[in-house]
Amino acid sequence: MALPIESVPVPNPMTFPLFFAILRARWRSAALVLLLTIGGTVAVTLLMPRTYTASASLVLDVRSPDPILGMTMGAMAMPAYMATQVEVLQSERVALRVVQGLRMADNAQIREQWRAETGGQGSLEAWLAQMIGKKLDVKPSREGNVIYVSYANADPKFAAALANAFARAYIDISLGLRTLPAQQYADFFGKQAQEVREALEKAQQRLAEAQRQHGITVADERFDIETQRLNELSSQLVMIQAQAADSSSRSAQVQASGDRLQDVIANPVVAGLRADLSRQEARFGELGARLGDAHPQVIELRANIEELRRRIDSEARRVGGSVGVTNSINRQREAEARAALEAQRAKVLHMKEQRGELTALQRDVESLQRSYEQISQRVQQTSLESQATQTNISLLSSATEPTQPSSPRLMLNTLLSVFLGILLAVAFVLVREVFDRRVRLVSDFSDALCLPVLGVLPGEAGPGPGSVLSRLVSPQLAAKGRA
Repeated sequence: MALPIESVPVPNPMTFPLFFAILRARWRSAALVLLLTIGGTVAVTLLMPRTYTASASLVLDVRSPDPILGMTMGAMAMPAYMATQVEVLQSERVALRVVQGLRMADNAQIREQWRAETGGQGSLEAWLAQMIGKKLDVKPSREGNVIYVSYANADPKFAAALANAFARAYIDISLGLRTLPAQQYADFFGKQAQEVREALEKAQQRLAEAQRQHGITVADERFDIETQRLNELSSQLVMIQAQAADSSSRSAQVQASGDRLQDVIANPVVAGLRADLSRQEARFGELGARLGDAHPQVIELRANIEELRRRIDSEARRVGGSVGVTNSINRQREAEARAALEAQRAKVLHMKEQRGELTALQRDVESLQRSYEQISQRVQQTSLESQATQTNISLLSSATEPTQPSSPRLMLNTLLSVFLGILLAVAFVLVREVFDRRVRLVSDFSDALCLPVLGVLPGEAGPGPGSVLSRLVSPQLAAKGRA
């Protein structure tokens, strides 16, 4: 029974021995694909225009304190600060400064190219800034404060000039970004300082006028003469009140029993009269007992005693009257002292009110003075910052004219083409093997015919497409298929 060739079982799946056998058998095709890939890559690389890349480096001093503000940037703000500076360097404003600095808009050839591409619409400088910004490459260092500015162009001199121009323009723009807001703040604080100074002068004038009007120059009550006088009047009133109370008690005693009043007893005239009265009464007792009441001496002595008693009563009344006069005087002095004290108290209270007004004015002056000092300090600080000519950005290294092109890279492209060529060659060989299957190994016979292999004829090394094994086996398989 005939077995069609289409029904011949497919050889075993791809294995490493089979894979290497296929490569050995079709090495010429693989080599051709590899050579074509390498040759094409080399030819394209040699035909590509050469590009030169020039690099300049900038260092940002962010750890040293600011010479004006005296502040140091924190470690947490470093990544954001570096990212911001990279974006500023890549901004259109820096590119426009480069275009203006190199006077690229004055080039007639560039103007013709701009008209040809845009039809004369838009800004030439903006178009140039957009064009030169495409070849700019800005990279910050990973853990440092250095920014690398690279520019690629077919002309090495132009590439170096653009890299240096971008670095200088970035430094100028950074300085402008710092000084322009400082100038605006300086103008703002200057106007505020002028207004506060005028308000301070008016407040000082109001304070001086109030001091002249009220005649007060010292705001502290402890040094005020009027307060001291009030204290003195209060002390005098207390003393007068004590004297008035004493004189009042003595006056009452005079009315009750004036002869036993201490002033009467202590009076020398009354004391002398009473001493004479005692002697006369003693003598009267002796004479009365010896001579009798009708004797002329006794009668005369009795008359003298009566006279002494009248004189003592008269003198006692006089002393008692002086006590009443003293009491009246003390009461009058008390009333006068109290009136003077009340008047002085009213005066002091009025002066306290005036002092309260002066204190409020003084506080206004002090508050405005502090505000003026703070604003003046800010004016000086922002003025200094607006006049700054140095930044924390320095040119670490200038871009020099490169001697070797940065692209195309012949060696790198060649190595890549070798790798790609090997892949393409292997893929090409495998695709050809799929569409043109051959017997490559001895095991393919037993797998395809389901018969054991009795022997192998000696021939060329390996069952390649030109080997004896391949030549002998293929016709047999074909004949079997025809049978």
